[in-house]
Amino acid sequence: MRWNKITLVGVGLLGGSLGLAIKRRRLAREVAGYVRRAASVKECADTGAVDFASTDLLAAVWNADLVILCTPLGQMRPLVKQLIPALKRGAIITDVGSVKGSVVKELETLIARAGGHFVGSHPMAGAEKTGVASARVDLFDSAVCVVTPTKRTNRSALRKVEEFWKAVGSQVLRMATETHDALVSRSSHLPHIVAATLARHVLDPKHPPTLAALCANGFRDTTRIASGSPEMWRDIALANHPQIRVALDDFVRELQRVQGILRLGKAAEIASLFETAKVRRDAWCGRHASPSPE
Repeated sequence: MRWNKITLVGVGLLGGSLGLAIKRRRLAREVAGYVRRAASVKECADTGAVDFASTDLLAAVWNADLVILCTPLGQMRPLVKQLIPALKRGAIITDVGSVKGSVVKELETLIARAGGHFVGSHPMAGAEKTGVASARVDLFDSAVCVVTPTKRTNRSALRKVEEFWKAVGSQVLRMATETHDALVSRSSHLPHIVAATLARHVLDPKHPPTLAALCANGFRDTTRIASGSPEMWRDIALANHPQIRVALDDFVRELQRVQGILRLGKAAEIASLFETAKVRRDAWCGRHASPSPE
């Protein structure tokens, strides 16, 4: 399917990568982008992520068939309220948010009242780098994209959104919002909190300066995602805090179990910890190779 006009609300890493993928695959006659800063207009032009970028939200959205929200979660509802006057009747809006329950609850009714259709999406792709300059045309290749329809979801809109994500290279999964939020609290949100906490703790200035000098590739790899957007991850943590708390409680209990076997010097159990982790991770890597882990 080829769209007449697709508008990306937010043209950073995800929005910019979508724009590049859309243009390479010729999925739309026109790709527009809304950005907050005037300087970003030139950045969008330099990368070729969109056909035109604007700080005027209504101009960017006007006559779009598909609008994709690529902003932090906290910005989505205010921006949708602002863009409604320019929303084409029958237009489809989707998003790339990492939490679906609150997003769907807030936006589905609002957009339906304006004559549009909302379908929640979450492409499991990203990187610690931010900004359109970091955009990659292959970011969504082989990535899983979850769509979260409800009983109210327009079936035609759902089909078109699923076709869109497949067209940019993703593998589509349908999932209830509650199931999605519970699962990503462990697969995505917990790792980010662990990485951020580890980076903040180990690199705390109260430690001797030589500690940082001894942090090598293992530390760099483990904390890579701590360099992600603080604004984005603040919004995710707030939006999915009930599920994240459950995931953290379980993880803390697991750490306490490890602490116990270390305290008692149980060599067999310590070896089992590392052996089990290696087997499980190696098997996962073999089944789910991806160029763009979140």
